[in-house]
Amino acid sequence: MTGILSAILTLGLLGLLFGLLLAVSSKIFSVERDEKADRISECLPGANCGACGFAGCSNLAAAISEGKAEVNSCRVGGTECAEKIADIMGVKAEAAAKITAYVKCRGGDRAKRKFNYDGIRDCVAASKVAGGPLECSYGCLGFGTCVSVCEYNAIRIEKGVAIVHAENCKACGKCVKACPRHIISLQKDPKDINISCSSHLKGIYLRKICDIGCLGCSLCAKACPNGAITIEDNLAQIDREKCVSCGACVKVCPRHLISDASESFSEEIKSEKEGSI
Repeated sequence: MTGILSAILTLGLLGLLFGLLLAVSSKIFSVERDEKADRISECLPGANCGACGFAGCSNLAAAISEGKAEVNSCRVGGTECAEKIADIMGVKAEAAAKITAYVKCRGGDRAKRKFNYDGIRDCVAASKVAGGPLECSYGCLGFGTCVSVCEYNAIRIEKGVAIVHAENCKACGKCVKACPRHIISLQKDPKDINISCSSHLKGIYLRKICDIGCLGCSLCAKACPNGAITIEDNLAQIDREKCVSCGACVKVCPRHLISDASESFSEEIKSEKEGSI
């Protein structure tokens, strides 16, 4: 009987000792929570998309709380989110430029095919079959990998090519990462002028496989009053520092593939067929 009592007493003392050690350890190794960061985190959408440059929303919240990131850093949350965070930080939320994804191709059904692809309806899978079904190795494959990763219904496949609808786009950048052809980028909207083509083929060859791609004709470069457009490797390129979005290049492009980032091209495709060369 005495042995049982001794064992119980010993276990009780050990339990008390370990409890005290845990209590002391929790005090010594405790990490002080940033209440401000917690409140900011509650304002963020929780998308964890990384478009802000941080690994996730909690990391962005901590950075904003420490003054290492702007209150309007979250593109997905937009103006409303920025204003809530600004109230927490006690500052004024500056209006952030609207950013949208942009697909640098308008070929779609108008681009020539090497073969008919009947495999998995996915751009990555299609690109692994002989480089993809398009003759143009730079063009949009149109199987909707970008659509599948977009959580905001901002991208649709229309006439064989991905179209971004700026009003829904949150600039999370998931479509940019998903595109195997790397022809989607994030652009300021609506200020930026864009070239809706990614091909570097010479015009004489491009004509044979796509009736809308950039021919490298230099008309846009000659029309630009600020020297913002140059032809590099058979493709028109825009110097963002020089471009003032005057629209002179838009008017002279014979293939109608230069336009503002915010435009939806769905309504224009019919008229383009009449005006393309």
